[in-house]
Amino acid sequence: MTSGGCGGGFGVAMLPGRDGPRVVVRAGDFAVDLATLAGLPVLAGTEVARNPQWWQAGSLDPFLAAGRAAWQQAAGELGPVLADMDAIGAAATPLADVQSLLSFTVGDYVDFYASEHHATNLGRILRPGQEPLPPNWRHLPIGYHGRSGTIVVSGTAIRRPSGQRLDEGADRPVFGPTRRLDVETEVGFVVGVPSRQGEPVPVGDFAEHVFGVCLVNDWSARDIQAWEGQPLGPFLGKSFATSVSPWIVPLDELAAARRPVTSAGTDLLPYLRETEPWGLDLSLELRVNDEVLSRPPYATMFWSPAQMLAHMTVNGASVRTGDLYASGTVSGPSPDQVGSLIELGRGFLDDGDEVVIRATAPAADGSTMDLGAVSGTVAPAASPAAGRRG
Repeated sequence: MTSGGCGGGFGVAMLPGRDGPRVVVRAGDFAVDLATLAGLPVLAGTEVARNPQWWQAGSLDPFLAAGRAAWQQAAGELGPVLADMDAIGAAATPLADVQSLLSFTVGDYVDFYASEHHATNLGRILRPGQEPLPPNWRHLPIGYHGRSGTIVVSGTAIRRPSGQRLDEGADRPVFGPTRRLDVETEVGFVVGVPSRQGEPVPVGDFAEHVFGVCLVNDWSARDIQAWEGQPLGPFLGKSFATSVSPWIVPLDELAAARRPVTSAGTDLLPYLRETEPWGLDLSLELRVNDEVLSRPPYATMFWSPAQMLAHMTVNGASVRTGDLYASGTVSGPSPDQVGSLIELGRGFLDDGDEVVIRATAPAADGSTMDLGAVSGTVAPAASPAAGRRG
């Protein structure tokens, strides 16, 4: 992990020998129980020790709401301690013995469509012979509101969804399990400090509101999505499950990864013009059944997370602690850099398939920071009788 910080990320987990969910920070191959660590002499008198409510709630919610000054202070105090395993002692548990949990209470969930390469690829597939991008695409970050109640932590099995689909050559829809279950390789952003309703969040205030970054797989049933999305946007083809990684990496730990996004050189409306770059040089990897299918580069994104937040709130909509928004599928310019199976043209997921998305980023000391992984295995569709009363 990065020297002097918490580059491994914060999370919540069940630990052997301890009751209930525990707020933890990742240090190499260990999860460190912050309630226990805060009580050790090495942290006496620090903000970490003086604010036990951050670590005793079984959720990151209180720490997320504490604000950027508190996040930075805690990271500065924890960094040197986490670099010394002798000082950590019994507060550390090997990751292999940890059961990760969803680490924050998800309020609203918004998914964007911020990769020009992905949007272009998908437009060519869905609208052959037409302009692949809609006319508004380079003027605003397109997104949709998802279903926060079906966001699950990495490792949760994903049941194949059922719904209406229009099979090829048919003139009437049928109901049944999706035949085109897909993945979407994405990066997510977790809100810490809420905003007031009616007051937009400027692009320059992004880091005052967003705590950190996680990895996201926005599972998609492409046949259900294609039939229902005429003319409205994603609904049942997306709402059945979204997986997130267990570790939330603070934005400040990604300073060495910051880059301008592609839209920085275009003629944008004033509220979307960045005063500082918030694109991120993250290297993602998509595996299915341990086979590497692609390595999408997040550095190629057209819209930044700061622009997404500014657009999401420009009409006066507020954000709350725990709100999650995601980038949309990350795809690069070459075939081995796409972030979904529909772009690869290799077929879709079978029952039993395991999907793993990993990511790394450059660290301040010149090393490579591991952002963890988000995984899920496809379970068979529910029996048609499963939802009936006897």
